[in-house]
Amino acid sequence: MAKSGSDGGRPDEPAAVGRRVQLLRAERGLTQRQLAEPAYTPAYISTLEAGKVRPSEAALRHLAARLGVTPEELAPGRPAHLAADLRLRLTDARRALATGAPEDAATLFRGLRAEAVEHSLPTEEAGALLGLGECLLESGELAEARDCFGAAEQLLADEPLTRRVPAVRGRASAHRLSGELRYACYLLETTLDELNASGLHDPDALLLLYTASIAPYLDMGARVRAARAAELALALAPRVDDPVLLAGMHRGVARTHIAEGRIAEADASLAKAQALYQQLHISTDLAHCHWMRGYVHAQHGDLERAESELCTARAMLTSKRAVLFTEQVEVELADVLRRRGKVHEAEELLRPLLTTGEADTEPLRVGRGAVHAGAAHRLLGLIAEQRGDDTAAEEHYHAALPLLERADATGDMADLCRLLGDLLRRAGRVEEALDTYRTGLAHRATPGTITLGPAPAGLPM
Repeated sequence: MAKSGSDGGRPDEPAAVGRRVQLLRAERGLTQRQLAEPAYTPAYISTLEAGKVRPSEAALRHLAARLGVTPEELAPGRPAHLAADLRLRLTDARRALATGAPEDAATLFRGLRAEAVEHSLPTEEAGALLGLGECLLESGELAEARDCFGAAEQLLADEPLTRRVPAVRGRASAHRLSGELRYACYLLETTLDELNASGLHDPDALLLLYTASIAPYLDMGARVRAARAAELALALAPRVDDPVLLAGMHRGVARTHIAEGRIAEADASLAKAQALYQQLHISTDLAHCHWMRGYVHAQHGDLERAESELCTARAMLTSKRAVLFTEQVEVELADVLRRRGKVHEAEELLRPLLTTGEADTEPLRVGRGAVHAGAAHRLLGLIAEQRGDDTAAEEHYHAALPLLERADATGDMADLCRLLGDLLRRAGRVEEALDTYRTGLAHRATPGTITLGPAPAGLPM
């Protein structure tokens, strides 16, 4: 066996590790392909043996298992068991995020990232960045979340694409919440196509991507694509064991059922998701299930139950200090309150969301919940119309238009143009009304056609 001291330089430097891997592989008569498979490629092994890349902890574990040695024998300069200890503490931090406030978990993830950087553990650093990104999503710091997910992708650039998928999904989620629906779809579609073309048919990665694509498709009005993504996710489910992925899949599928009016099936999917989130003690996602149930009841006229579910979701998200999601629930709760005749309560919920607040509780705006900001203006416009204040109603409708247009929320845009057109027509401004109706019809005609580009590749079976 090659001895670490004979390689020269620091024993954990990429060149030294590469030489040890090459010598051990030659001793065992393995080709680069045999050493690489099934998780890596021969090109990665060639790059590693040339000393051009520092192997991640995951790569070291894979190589050590294939070569019949310990990871410490391949990179002896690394503190023993540090990586394993960091991974355990990452699990604890993720548990803290599931049950507590995002800013508290963020402190844990930042500390773990610092340790991983200090000891040159890129895989563990990427894990800390992923966790930190999720914390920032919940608190509504979307630009910072995108940066975290992007940095995690860069750290994993030399890893198989399947390992980068959670970072891609996180970045797409941040773009979607910012109102950049088309770019979120682009990220997910191109990653799916690359994954399918590469032959890395990892069920977990594919399920995560197909599930993540459902929400932006529906927000853009591309219901056919959302339904296809849900169909492919359901086909993958029997091959996936991760309960978090399965719960997310059931929640995503429920959204497509709601969009298609299949309420009983939506309710069944939500029940499965809710049961899993309760077992896993994941508070934010459990609140999202209550949120969706409230939406279902509202769509079918059971406003009392809708209010109850949305209030439950709001209370859970408030206790978690998940600021952005709380604000979004408040918009939908305000709609239910308005429909129940509680107009003053609805206005009290909506107005603070559109008024500049403190730095840690910024309201809905462009780049941060744009779709819900547009919805809030739409609701205030409807309330103004009920009071007979057409001038205020028109102002709110005009404020909502650029928010929804920028987000490519085509269905909401078409509905808003109808409301504004009706208002203008009643005021005798017929030409303006016709122009507004035409704009709405144009948006209604486009979803799921040329705006999204080619459909993602189908599931390889």
